[in-house]
Amino acid sequence: MRPLLFTALFAASSYAADAVLPADHAQRMERGMRIFQGRVAHLLKEQCLRCHGGEKVKSDFDLATREDLLRGGSHGTAVIPFDAKASTLVDQINHRKEPHMPDNAPKLPADSIAAITEWIDNGAPYAEPLIAGKKPKRDASVVSAEDREWWAFQPLKKVQAKSIDELLLKNAKGMTFNPPAPTPVLVRRLYLDLTGLPPDLSVVTELSDLTDRLLASPAYGERWGRHWLDVARFAESTGFEQDYDRPYAFHYRDFVIKALNSDMPYDQFVKWQLAGDEYEPKNPLALAATGFLGAGVFPSQITENEVERTRYDAMDDMLSTTSSAMLGLTVGCARCHDHKFDPLPTRDYYAMLATFTTTTRMNVDVHPDGKVTSAVTTKKKKDADTPLIPNATRMMICGEGYDPIVMHTQGGPFFDKTYTLKRGNTDMKDGEATQGFLQVLSRSGDAKRWQWQPPKGAIYSGRRRSLSNWITDVDEGAGALLARVIVNRLWQHHFGTGLVPTANDFGKTGTPCTQPELLDWLAGQLIANGWKLKPIHKMILSSRAWQQSSARDANKEAADPANGLFMRFVPQRLEAEAIRDSMLAVSGLLDPAMFGPGTRDENSKRRSIYFNIKRSQLIGSMVAFDLPEPLVSQGGRPTTTVAPQALILMNSPQSRQWAEGLAKRIQSAGSEEEQVTQAYRLCFNRYPKTDELAAATEFLKSGASLADYCQVVLGLNEFIYVN
Repeated sequence: MRPLLFTALFAASSYAADAVLPADHAQRMERGMRIFQGRVAHLLKEQCLRCHGGEKVKSDFDLATREDLLRGGSHGTAVIPFDAKASTLVDQINHRKEPHMPDNAPKLPADSIAAITEWIDNGAPYAEPLIAGKKPKRDASVVSAEDREWWAFQPLKKVQAKSIDELLLKNAKGMTFNPPAPTPVLVRRLYLDLTGLPPDLSVVTELSDLTDRLLASPAYGERWGRHWLDVARFAESTGFEQDYDRPYAFHYRDFVIKALNSDMPYDQFVKWQLAGDEYEPKNPLALAATGFLGAGVFPSQITENEVERTRYDAMDDMLSTTSSAMLGLTVGCARCHDHKFDPLPTRDYYAMLATFTTTTRMNVDVHPDGKVTSAVTTKKKKDADTPLIPNATRMMICGEGYDPIVMHTQGGPFFDKTYTLKRGNTDMKDGEATQGFLQVLSRSGDAKRWQWQPPKGAIYSGRRRSLSNWITDVDEGAGALLARVIVNRLWQHHFGTGLVPTANDFGKTGTPCTQPELLDWLAGQLIANGWKLKPIHKMILSSRAWQQSSARDANKEAADPANGLFMRFVPQRLEAEAIRDSMLAVSGLLDPAMFGPGTRDENSKRRSIYFNIKRSQLIGSMVAFDLPEPLVSQGGRPTTTVAPQALILMNSPQSRQWAEGLAKRIQSAGSEEEQVTQAYRLCFNRYPKTDELAAATEFLKSGASLADYCQVVLGLNEFIYVN
C-alpha cells in the first residue's frame, strides 16, 4: 500500500487532530497493517469484541472500528498510535492496571501481548472494521450543519415590522387584543412593573411621560436589578456547612443597580461581568462587575484529596452560570458526557472551561488612584476589616494574579492547566484543554478571531476578555443568541411569561418559542439601539399588548389556553421583595437609602434588595413568598399559594408596624369615609366602590382600630397582584 494512502488513513482518525506524525509513519503503518492482518485482528475478535463493540459496549469502549478504538471510553484514551508505552490498553492486557483485560480471564499469552504492543507502536492501523459493514459512531465532538438548524442557533432573521402589536396580531388566529385597561390600572401596573413600588398620588396625564420618568428613577435599577441577581445566583456567603460570610460581595449587587440605572449597554454589562478587570483594571465599577463569576457556592473546608475536584467544581459553576444566564444553554450538562439533546460536546465544554483556568475569587483594596492590592496582603500587615490606605474600597472580585497568597483564601486554589476529563473525573485526564468556544455558535470556526492578548506585564491571561468578545459577536459568535435571551427576560418580567417560557433553556429540552419572529425583531431592535435596554422596555410598555385589560374571554382561552399569543394581560402576583417594598412605601416608612452593606434584620426599612443573602439563613418572609435558593442560576420564580403567606401578613410584627404606619398616614384625611378613600388611593390607585366604602366604614364603627383596617387592606389580593 502506498505511503500516501496510509497518511490519509491516519489523518482521518480522531487522534490526528492534535497528533504529531513520526517521520517514518508511512513505513510503520505498513508494518502495523501486516501485524493487524496476520495476528491482531483475530486476537481482538476472539478476546475483546464480544464486550467492546459486538454483543455490548462495556465502559463505552468500542473497538469494532479504528475511529472508535482511538476515541476511547469512559476510562479515558486506551490507545495512542505509535506509543504503546503510553497506551492504557497495553497496561490492562499486561494486568498492570485495572480493569484487567480480558476481564475475569487469564492474561493473554506473552506472544499475543507482544503482537498487540508492536501493532500499536506501528500506528494501530485497521484493514477493515472487525464487524463487516460496521460504521464508526458519529463523532459527537464535531457539530454538523444539521445541528445548527435549531432555531436558537440561527442568525437573527431580518423581520420587517413596525411594532410589537403588528407581529402579535399577525399570528393571532383571528383574535384581537382586549380593550385597553383603565388609566388608573395602567398607572399602577407601570409603577409596579418598573419600580416595584405603588404609584404616588400625583396626577398623571401621559403614560409615555410617566414611562420615561420611571425608567429614569433610581427605583428602576433596584427593581430590575433583583431580577438579574436571581439569574446570577447572587449571595453573600460561601454555602455548604460552614457558609462563611462574604462581607464585600455586595459591591456586585450595587454594580448591577448602577449599570441598569445608567442604561449601560447590555453587551458592556456582559463584558464587564466576565472580564471587567481586563477591560478597565482601574475602574472600581468594572472590578465589582466580576463578582458575577464569584457569586456561587464554594466549600471552605476541604481535604487535600478534594482540592482538584473542588477547583473543577468552581470553574464549572462559572461556566454553567455564564451559559445559563447569558446564552440560555445548559452547557454544564456536557461536563461528563456529550450533551444528550443539544449539540454541546464535552470537547467544547472543556475548551470553554479553560477560560477560567486561573480565575479565582479574591478580596482586594481599590485605592483612590485606581491601584488594586490584595486584601490578604493588607491583613498580614494589620488585623482589621478596613484597608490600610484611607478611602480605599474593599471588594470581592474575580480576577487573576493579584497575589499568590490568594490561592489560600476563599477563592480556593487554582492550577496552571485545565484538562479534559473523562466522565468528569479528575483521575482520568485526557489531555490539556485549550480555550475555545461552542462550535454551534461559532460561524467562523477560527477561535483566533476572538482571542485578545493582554499588554506586556499584565497580571491577567486575557482569556475571559476573549470569551466576552465571542459571546457578544453578533455576526460570527454567540451575540445573536445573547440578544435573544435578554429581550426574552425583559418580556418575561413584563408579561409574567417569556416568548420562550423556559428563560434559561433555549435548547431542545426547553419550551419552544411561541413568537419567533417577534423575538428576533426585538433582539434586532436591541442591537440597533446600541444594546440599550430602556428603549426595549419602552417599546413593550407602549404596546397595545401590554396595555390591554385582563378581562377573561372563554373563546380566547379555549383557542390559546396558555396565552402564548398574548391576546390578554394576565394578572401577576408580585414577588416577595415587591410585596414588602410596597407595604413599606404605603406605610410611609420606606428608607430610600441606596447601596452599601446589607442586613438580615427583618425590621430594616430599606428596600428588600438590600437584605444580606446568606445561603443558610435566607430571610423567612422572602422565602415564604417564593424567594429561590441562590445555588444556581434561576430563570424564573414559582408562584405558590400557601398558608404561611397569609399568616405572615396577619401576624408578623413587621406587618403590624406597616399597618400602623399606613393608619398614621391616612388618619388626618378626615372622616372614616375619607380615611378609607385615602387608603384605597394609596394602595390600589383608585377610589373605593360604594359597597367597599360601606363595608369598610361599618368595620371601623364596629370598634376595630384604623390599624386593624389597614392590616386588612394590606392583605388583600388586589394589593399583592398586578392587574
